[in-house]
Amino acid sequence: MRVVGLISGTSHDAIEAAAAEFDLVGEVVSAKLLATSSTPYAPELRRRLLDALPPAETTLEEVCKLDTEIGQAFAAAAAELLAGLRGGAADLVASHGQTVYHWVDGQRARGTLQLGQPAWIAERTGLPVVADLRIRDIAAGGHGAPLASIFDVLLLSGSSRTAAALNLGGIANITVVRPGADPIAYDTGPANALLDAAMLEGTAGELAYDRGGERSARGSVDATLLERLLTEPFYALAAPKTTGKELFNAAYLDAHAEGAGDDLLATLAALTVETVARELARHDVETVVVSGGGTQNVAIMDGLRELSVDADIAFASKGPARVLEVDMSGGGNTRADQAHCDGCKERL
Repeated sequence: MRVVGLISGTSHDAIEAAAAEFDLVGEVVSAKLLATSSTPYAPELRRRLLDALPPAETTLEEVCKLDTEIGQAFAAAAAELLAGLRGGAADLVASHGQTVYHWVDGQRARGTLQLGQPAWIAERTGLPVVADLRIRDIAAGGHGAPLASIFDVLLLSGSSRTAAALNLGGIANITVVRPGADPIAYDTGPANALLDAAMLEGTAGELAYDRGGERSARGSVDATLLERLLTEPFYALAAPKTTGKELFNAAYLDAHAEGAGDDLLATLAALTVETVARELARHDVETVVVSGGGTQNVAIMDGLRELSVDADIAFASKGPARVLEVDMSGGGNTRADQAHCDGCKERL
């Protein structure tokens, strides 16, 4: 079965698409990555999307328009990926859409809303579309996030060590897989969300992020501000837990952090490092597989290496086609050809 997957994350900058071929032989599922693409949102559509996010107010008219236009953008991204596939065909599209609100009340998730009407994808591609992927888990008492933990568990389950998958997107989340114990996955706090907000505000909207973490690395951490930021109640909540830009947004930054420039960026990068490192230490993680845009921020990655000295850090790969095989019989055997991460075979 060939499946096309579509998502745009909490940085709200592009539509990520991937095509994979899945085979089931006995109790072994194999997945081969066929193609990937990243399609930036049109600038005007991204501006309107950002303008509609909390704590801003919007209208049902604008929500309807965004749902349609994001759906059309997702449809175009899917069609472009399909056109480049050998044979140009797939069996199914799975579309996450664009999260615009994740409703969390204390430690309980009560609702979630993703835009990107899947009917546009179905009409453009002629394929069945699976969508609205998070809400069933919330209805069953879960948090509906992080979704990638399903794959993370399959990838890491063959490890004899305590291993974690860490995603550094707008929000940071981890999946921890421990021999002889149930896996656990949850959000740890902001990764790039506050950094991006500070960059937008500090450059009057000209720069959306700190490229390579250059400015974060140049600045000096304000220890007093960092300690104050670490008093955020979310960090003290027990896992599993989720959060988003409903909390960690520009208004939050304005209310909790004074100053600007490189020192503020360095402090926000240190906040990401500290909150992630605390959770890795909590679970005695020995190997960490890291992915997401935050891996490009040298201040974050250097900080994680410094604070997580007892854990090996590997990077998720963006190389050519890879094959993952998972034994579903309960034996926990996983084989990755052209390993999915740099150094994973050695460290798992």
